[in-house]
Amino acid sequence: MEETRPYLPWEMAEAFMTDVFVKYGVPEEDAKICTDVLLESDRRGIESHGCNRFKPIYLDRIKNGTLLPVTKIDILKETETTCVMDANNGMGMVASYKMMEKLIEKAGKYGMAGGAVTNSTHYGIAGYWTTMAAKAGMIGISGTNARPSVAPTFGIDNMMGTNPLTFTMPTDEDFFFNFDCATSTIQNGKIEYYARSGKETPAGLVVDREGNTMTESAKILTEMRAGRAALLPLGGLGEATGGYKGYGFTAVVEILSAALAGGPFMKELSGKDENGNNCMYRLGHFFFVINPEAFMGLETFKATAGAICRGLRNSTVAPGAERIYTAGEKEHLAWLDRKDKGVPVGESIQKEFIALRDECGLDYKFPFE
Repeated sequence: MEETRPYLPWEMAEAFMTDVFVKYGVPEEDAKICTDVLLESDRRGIESHGCNRFKPIYLDRIKNGTLLPVTKIDILKETETTCVMDANNGMGMVASYKMMEKLIEKAGKYGMAGGAVTNSTHYGIAGYWTTMAAKAGMIGISGTNARPSVAPTFGIDNMMGTNPLTFTMPTDEDFFFNFDCATSTIQNGKIEYYARSGKETPAGLVVDREGNTMTESAKILTEMRAGRAALLPLGGLGEATGGYKGYGFTAVVEILSAALAGGPFMKELSGKDENGNNCMYRLGHFFFVINPEAFMGLETFKATAGAICRGLRNSTVAPGAERIYTAGEKEHLAWLDRKDKGVPVGESIQKEFIALRDECGLDYKFPFE
Protein backbone atom coordinates (compact mmCIF):
# COMPACT_ATOMS: atom_id res chain seq x y z
CA MET A 1 0.00 0.00 0.00
CA GLU A 2 1.40 3.38 -0.99
CA GLU A 3 2.25 5.65 1.95
CA THR A 4 0.05 8.76 2.06
CA ARG A 5 1.15 10.17 5.41
CA PRO A 6 3.80 12.91 5.48
CA TYR A 7 7.31 12.01 6.60
CA LEU A 8 9.18 13.65 9.46
CA PRO A 9 12.98 13.54 8.94
CA TRP A 10 14.72 11.20 11.38
CA GLU A 11 17.07 13.94 12.59
CA MET A 12 14.19 16.27 13.42
CA ALA A 13 12.17 13.52 15.10
CA GLU A 14 15.18 12.55 17.21
CA ALA A 15 16.02 16.10 18.24
CA PHE A 16 12.40 17.01 19.00
CA MET A 17 11.57 13.92 21.06
CA THR A 18 14.81 14.23 23.00
CA ASP A 19 14.09 17.89 23.75
CA VAL A 20 10.59 17.06 24.94
CA PHE A 21 11.84 14.27 27.20
CA VAL A 22 14.34 16.75 28.71
CA LYS A 23 11.56 19.30 29.26
CA TYR A 24 9.68 16.56 31.12
CA GLY A 25 12.65 16.08 33.45
CA VAL A 26 14.54 13.21 31.81
CA PRO A 27 18.34 13.77 31.87
CA GLU A 28 19.68 14.43 28.36
CA GLU A 29 21.73 11.25 27.99
CA ASP A 30 18.78 9.18 29.22
CA ALA A 31 16.46 11.08 26.89
CA LYS A 32 18.65 10.17 23.92
CA ILE A 33 18.40 6.47 24.85
CA CYS A 34 14.61 6.61 25.21
CA THR A 35 14.18 8.48 21.94
CA ASP A 36 16.36 6.01 20.06
CA VAL A 37 14.37 3.04 21.39
CA LEU A 38 11.09 4.61 20.26
CA LEU A 39 12.38 5.61 16.84
CA GLU A 40 13.93 2.19 16.31
CA SER A 41 10.39 0.84 16.41
CA ASP A 42 9.41 3.17 13.58
CA ARG A 43 12.58 2.36 11.66
CA ARG A 44 11.52 -1.27 11.72
CA GLY A 45 7.93 -0.48 10.78
CA ILE A 46 6.64 -1.41 14.26
CA GLU A 47 4.47 1.68 14.60
CA SER A 48 2.57 0.37 17.61
CA HIS A 49 5.66 1.05 19.77
CA GLY A 50 7.20 4.15 18.17
CA CYS A 51 6.01 7.78 17.98
CA ASN A 52 2.54 6.40 18.52
CA ARG A 53 3.42 5.73 22.18
CA PHE A 54 5.64 8.74 22.88
CA LYS A 55 2.96 10.79 24.63
CA PRO A 56 0.43 8.26 26.07
CA ILE A 57 2.85 5.68 27.46
CA TYR A 58 5.77 7.87 28.54
CA LEU A 59 4.99 11.58 28.78
CA ASP A 60 1.51 11.15 30.22
CA ARG A 61 2.82 8.69 32.79
CA ILE A 62 5.60 11.08 33.80
CA LYS A 63 2.94 13.75 34.20
CA ASN A 64 0.60 11.58 36.28
CA GLY A 65 3.41 10.35 38.50
CA THR A 66 3.47 6.66 37.52
CA LEU A 67 6.85 6.98 35.76
CA LEU A 68 9.80 8.85 37.26
CA PRO A 69 11.85 10.83 34.73
CA VAL A 70 15.12 10.38 36.62
CA THR A 71 16.17 6.73 36.77
CA LYS A 72 17.98 5.75 39.98
CA ILE A 73 19.42 2.27 39.51
CA ASP A 74 20.41 0.07 42.45
CA ILE A 75 22.35 -3.17 42.02
CA LEU A 76 20.60 -5.69 44.28
CA LYS A 77 22.91 -8.60 43.52
CA GLU A 78 25.78 -9.24 41.13
CA THR A 79 28.17 -12.06 40.24
CA GLU A 80 30.64 -12.55 37.40
CA THR A 81 27.83 -13.69 35.10
CA THR A 82 24.61 -12.27 36.60
CA CYS A 83 23.08 -9.02 37.74
CA VAL A 84 19.82 -7.95 39.40
CA MET A 85 18.82 -4.28 39.22
CA ASP A 86 16.13 -2.17 40.86
CA ALA A 87 14.99 0.58 38.46
CA ASN A 88 13.08 2.38 41.25
CA ASN A 89 10.14 3.17 38.94
CA GLY A 90 12.33 5.14 36.53
CA MET A 91 12.63 4.83 32.76
CA GLY A 92 12.60 1.13 31.86
CA MET A 93 14.53 1.87 28.68
CA VAL A 94 17.38 3.44 30.61
CA ALA A 95 17.63 0.56 33.09
CA SER A 96 17.53 -1.96 30.24
CA TYR A 97 20.30 -0.14 28.36
CA LYS A 98 22.55 -0.16 31.42
CA MET A 99 21.76 -3.83 32.01
CA MET A 100 22.59 -4.87 28.45
CA GLU A 101 25.88 -2.95 28.50
CA LYS A 102 26.84 -4.84 31.63
CA LEU A 103 25.73 -8.27 30.37
CA ILE A 104 27.50 -7.91 27.01
CA GLU A 105 30.72 -7.14 28.87
CA LYS A 106 30.23 -10.12 31.17
CA ALA A 107 29.41 -12.49 28.29
CA GLY A 108 32.53 -11.28 26.48
CA LYS A 109 34.59 -12.49 29.42
CA TYR A 110 32.69 -15.56 30.59
CA GLY A 111 30.68 -16.77 27.58
CA MET A 112 27.20 -16.18 29.00
CA ALA A 113 25.44 -13.68 31.23
CA GLY A 114 21.95 -13.09 32.56
CA GLY A 115 20.18 -10.30 34.35
CA ALA A 116 16.83 -9.17 35.71
CA VAL A 117 15.31 -5.75 36.44
CA THR A 118 12.55 -5.11 38.95
CA ASN A 119 10.39 -2.08 39.80
CA SER A 120 10.65 -0.91 36.21
CA THR A 121 8.39 0.58 33.53
CA HIS A 122 7.68 -0.03 29.85
CA TYR A 123 11.00 -0.81 28.09
CA GLY A 124 9.95 -0.34 24.46
CA ILE A 125 10.42 -3.09 21.89
CA ALA A 126 12.18 -6.09 23.38
CA GLY A 127 14.09 -6.48 20.13
CA TYR A 128 16.08 -3.32 20.83
CA TRP A 129 17.81 -5.01 23.76
CA THR A 130 18.47 -8.31 22.01
CA THR A 131 19.80 -6.41 18.99
CA MET A 132 22.36 -4.74 21.26
CA ALA A 133 23.76 -8.24 21.86
CA ALA A 134 23.69 -9.14 18.16
CA LYS A 135 25.60 -5.96 17.27
CA ALA A 136 28.29 -7.18 19.67
CA GLY A 137 28.38 -10.54 17.86
CA MET A 138 26.30 -12.31 20.50
CA ILE A 139 22.86 -13.86 20.95
CA GLY A 140 20.31 -11.80 22.85
CA ILE A 141 17.22 -13.09 24.68
CA SER A 142 14.76 -10.91 26.58
CA GLY A 143 11.24 -10.77 27.91
CA THR A 144 9.10 -8.59 30.12
CA ASN A 145 5.84 -8.82 31.97
CA ALA A 146 3.28 -6.05 31.58
CA ARG A 147 -0.03 -4.81 32.91
CA PRO A 148 -2.50 -7.74 32.89
CA SER A 149 -4.44 -8.06 29.65
CA VAL A 150 -4.23 -11.73 28.57
CA ALA A 151 -6.58 -14.52 29.69
CA PRO A 152 -5.30 -18.05 30.37
CA THR A 153 -6.66 -20.84 28.20
CA PHE A 154 -10.28 -21.61 29.19
CA GLY A 155 -10.37 -18.34 31.18
CA ILE A 156 -11.75 -14.83 30.60
CA ASP A 157 -9.90 -12.81 33.28
CA ASN A 158 -7.00 -10.64 32.08
CA MET A 159 -4.33 -12.21 34.27
CA MET A 160 -0.98 -11.75 32.47
CA GLY A 161 0.63 -9.21 30.18
CA THR A 162 1.31 -9.52 26.46
CA ASN A 163 4.75 -10.67 27.63
CA PRO A 164 7.10 -10.68 24.60
CA LEU A 165 9.71 -13.45 24.33
CA THR A 166 12.40 -12.19 21.98
CA PHE A 167 15.55 -13.60 20.36
CA THR A 168 18.09 -11.86 18.12
CA MET A 169 20.98 -13.76 16.53
CA PRO A 170 23.83 -12.62 14.27
CA THR A 171 23.93 -14.07 10.75
CA ASP A 172 26.19 -13.71 7.70
CA GLU A 173 23.44 -11.69 5.99
CA ASP A 174 22.73 -7.94 5.93
CA PHE A 175 20.30 -8.27 8.83
CA PHE A 176 19.99 -10.26 12.04
CA PHE A 177 17.56 -13.06 12.73
CA ASN A 178 15.27 -11.03 14.98
CA PHE A 179 12.19 -12.73 16.44
CA ASP A 180 10.38 -10.07 18.43
CA CYS A 181 6.72 -10.54 19.25
CA ALA A 182 4.21 -10.80 22.05
CA THR A 183 3.06 -14.17 23.36
CA SER A 184 -0.52 -13.00 22.87
CA THR A 185 -2.38 -12.95 19.55
CA ILE A 186 -2.15 -9.15 19.54
CA GLN A 187 -0.61 -6.54 21.82
CA ASN A 188 -2.17 -3.48 23.46
CA GLY A 189 -0.12 -1.11 21.33
CA LYS A 190 -1.54 -2.56 18.11
CA ILE A 191 -5.11 -2.10 19.35
CA GLU A 192 -4.22 1.47 20.38
CA TYR A 193 -2.86 1.97 16.85
CA TYR A 194 -6.08 0.57 15.34
CA ALA A 195 -8.17 2.86 17.55
CA ARG A 196 -6.16 5.94 16.59
CA SER A 197 -6.43 4.97 12.92
CA GLY A 198 -10.19 4.32 13.09
CA LYS A 199 -9.74 0.63 12.26
CA GLU A 200 -11.38 -2.45 13.73
CA THR A 201 -9.41 -5.12 15.53
CA PRO A 202 -9.58 -8.44 13.63
CA ALA A 203 -12.06 -10.93 15.08
CA GLY A 204 -10.84 -13.77 17.28
CA LEU A 205 -8.15 -11.87 19.20
CA VAL A 206 -10.11 -10.41 22.13
CA VAL A 207 -12.88 -11.90 24.29
CA ASP A 208 -15.49 -10.30 26.54
CA ARG A 209 -16.87 -11.65 29.83
CA GLU A 210 -19.21 -13.98 27.92
CA GLY A 211 -16.35 -15.37 25.87
CA ASN A 212 -17.48 -13.59 22.69
CA THR A 213 -14.99 -12.00 20.30
CA MET A 214 -14.72 -8.18 20.11
CA THR A 215 -13.64 -6.02 17.15
CA GLU A 216 -14.41 -2.35 18.00
CA SER A 217 -10.93 -1.08 18.90
CA ALA A 218 -11.85 1.90 21.07
CA LYS A 219 -14.40 -0.17 22.98
CA ILE A 220 -11.85 -2.96 23.47
CA LEU A 221 -9.45 -0.52 25.14
CA THR A 222 -12.20 0.78 27.43
CA GLU A 223 -13.45 -2.70 28.35
CA MET A 224 -9.95 -4.03 28.97
CA ARG A 225 -9.10 -1.17 31.33
CA ALA A 226 -12.31 -1.95 33.19
CA GLY A 227 -11.39 -5.66 33.37
CA ARG A 228 -14.32 -6.67 31.15
CA ALA A 229 -12.28 -7.94 28.20
CA ALA A 230 -9.06 -9.84 27.67
CA LEU A 231 -6.60 -10.65 24.90
CA LEU A 232 -6.07 -14.26 23.90
CA PRO A 233 -2.70 -16.04 23.97
CA LEU A 234 -0.99 -17.17 20.76
CA GLY A 235 -3.06 -19.94 19.24
CA GLY A 236 -6.32 -18.25 20.18
CA LEU A 237 -9.35 -19.58 22.02
CA GLY A 238 -9.17 -22.98 23.72
CA GLU A 239 -6.89 -25.89 22.81
CA ALA A 240 -8.00 -26.85 19.30
CA THR A 241 -5.78 -24.26 17.62
CA GLY A 242 -2.95 -24.44 20.17
CA GLY A 243 -3.98 -21.66 22.52
CA TYR A 244 -2.48 -23.58 25.44
CA LYS A 245 0.96 -23.23 23.81
CA GLY A 246 0.75 -19.44 23.77
CA TYR A 247 -0.61 -19.54 27.31
CA GLY A 248 2.42 -21.57 28.37
CA PHE A 249 4.88 -19.15 26.75
CA THR A 250 3.10 -16.18 28.34
CA ALA A 251 3.39 -17.84 31.75
CA VAL A 252 7.10 -18.58 31.19
CA VAL A 253 7.76 -14.87 30.58
CA GLU A 254 5.65 -13.88 33.59
CA ILE A 255 7.61 -16.23 35.86
CA LEU A 256 11.07 -15.25 34.62
CA SER A 257 10.25 -11.52 34.66
CA ALA A 258 9.06 -11.61 38.26
CA ALA A 259 10.77 -14.53 39.97
CA LEU A 260 14.39 -13.89 38.94
CA ALA A 261 14.27 -10.47 40.60
CA GLY A 262 11.71 -11.31 43.28
CA GLY A 263 9.29 -8.72 41.93
CA PRO A 264 5.50 -8.37 41.65
CA PHE A 265 3.43 -10.15 39.00
CA MET A 266 0.05 -10.45 37.25
CA LYS A 267 -2.69 -8.31 38.87
CA GLU A 268 -0.09 -6.43 40.95
CA LEU A 269 1.10 -4.81 37.69
CA SER A 270 -2.20 -3.13 36.80
CA GLY A 271 -1.02 0.40 37.57
CA LYS A 272 -3.97 0.82 39.93
CA ASP A 273 -4.13 0.55 43.72
CA GLU A 274 -6.93 -1.09 45.72
CA ASN A 275 -8.97 2.12 45.42
CA GLY A 276 -8.59 2.37 41.66
CA ASN A 277 -6.08 5.23 41.79
CA ASN A 278 -2.98 5.37 39.59
CA CYS A 279 0.13 3.79 41.07
CA MET A 280 3.55 2.59 39.92
CA TYR A 281 3.58 -0.29 37.44
CA ARG A 282 6.67 -2.08 38.91
CA LEU A 283 7.35 -4.26 35.85
CA GLY A 284 10.06 -6.87 35.57
CA HIS A 285 12.38 -7.67 32.66
CA PHE A 286 14.90 -10.45 32.06
CA PHE A 287 17.89 -10.59 29.71
CA PHE A 288 20.32 -13.29 28.61
CA VAL A 289 23.40 -12.89 26.43
CA ILE A 290 25.24 -15.84 24.86
CA ASN A 291 28.66 -15.45 23.25
CA PRO A 292 29.09 -17.84 20.26
CA GLU A 293 32.86 -17.59 20.68
CA ALA A 294 32.44 -19.76 23.77
CA PHE A 295 30.99 -22.48 21.51
CA MET A 296 32.23 -23.08 17.95
CA GLY A 297 32.96 -19.46 17.17
CA LEU A 298 31.06 -16.45 15.84
CA GLU A 299 31.79 -17.05 12.16
CA THR A 300 30.56 -20.63 12.35
CA PHE A 301 27.41 -19.48 14.11
CA LYS A 302 26.73 -16.70 11.60
CA ALA A 303 27.27 -18.98 8.60
CA THR A 304 24.97 -21.68 9.97
CA ALA A 305 22.27 -19.22 11.02
CA GLY A 306 22.42 -17.55 7.61
CA ALA A 307 22.24 -20.89 5.79
CA ILE A 308 19.17 -21.89 7.81
CA CYS A 309 17.44 -18.59 7.01
CA ARG A 310 18.25 -18.86 3.30
CA GLY A 311 17.06 -22.45 3.25
CA LEU A 312 13.73 -21.42 4.73
CA ARG A 313 13.26 -18.52 2.34
CA ASN A 314 14.19 -20.63 -0.67
CA SER A 315 11.75 -23.43 0.13
CA THR A 316 8.56 -23.93 -1.89
CA VAL A 317 6.15 -21.00 -1.70
CA ALA A 318 2.49 -21.79 -1.05
CA PRO A 319 0.04 -21.16 -3.92
CA GLY A 320 -1.12 -17.54 -3.85
CA ALA A 321 1.75 -16.38 -1.63
CA GLU A 322 4.40 -14.03 -2.96
CA ARG A 323 7.43 -15.24 -1.00
CA ILE A 324 8.74 -16.58 2.32
CA TYR A 325 10.36 -14.33 4.93
CA THR A 326 12.53 -15.01 7.97
CA ALA A 327 12.30 -13.12 11.27
CA GLY A 328 13.77 -9.65 11.05
CA GLU A 329 13.65 -9.46 7.26
CA LYS A 330 10.47 -7.38 6.97
CA GLU A 331 11.84 -4.96 9.56
CA HIS A 332 15.05 -4.68 7.52
CA LEU A 333 13.05 -3.94 4.38
CA ALA A 334 11.03 -1.31 6.25
CA TRP A 335 14.27 0.41 7.23
CA LEU A 336 15.59 0.34 3.66
CA ASP A 337 12.37 2.01 2.55
CA ARG A 338 12.30 4.63 5.30
CA LYS A 339 15.97 5.46 5.97
CA ASP A 340 16.08 8.35 3.51
CA LYS A 341 12.46 9.43 3.97
CA GLY A 342 11.90 9.67 7.70
CA VAL A 343 9.14 8.47 9.98
CA PRO A 344 5.59 8.62 8.58
CA VAL A 345 3.25 10.47 10.97
CA GLY A 346 -0.52 10.33 10.85
CA GLU A 347 -2.86 13.17 11.75
CA SER A 348 -3.15 12.26 15.44
CA ILE A 349 0.65 12.19 15.89
CA GLN A 350 0.98 15.49 14.02
CA LYS A 351 -1.48 17.12 16.44
CA GLU A 352 0.35 15.65 19.45
CA PHE A 353 3.74 16.88 18.26
CA ILE A 354 2.44 20.39 17.61
CA ALA A 355 0.76 20.50 21.03
CA LEU A 356 3.92 19.21 22.76
CA ARG A 357 6.07 21.76 20.94
CA ASP A 358 3.81 24.58 22.08
CA GLU A 359 3.53 23.21 25.61
CA CYS A 360 7.31 22.93 25.96
CA GLY A 361 8.05 26.23 24.22
CA LEU A 362 10.33 24.60 21.63
CA ASP A 363 11.35 26.19 18.35
CA TYR A 364 10.40 23.65 15.67
CA LYS A 365 8.61 24.03 12.35
CA PHE A 366 7.37 20.64 11.21
CA PRO A 367 7.13 19.82 7.48
CA PHE A 368 3.49 18.73 7.86
CA GLU A 369 2.36 22.17 9.12
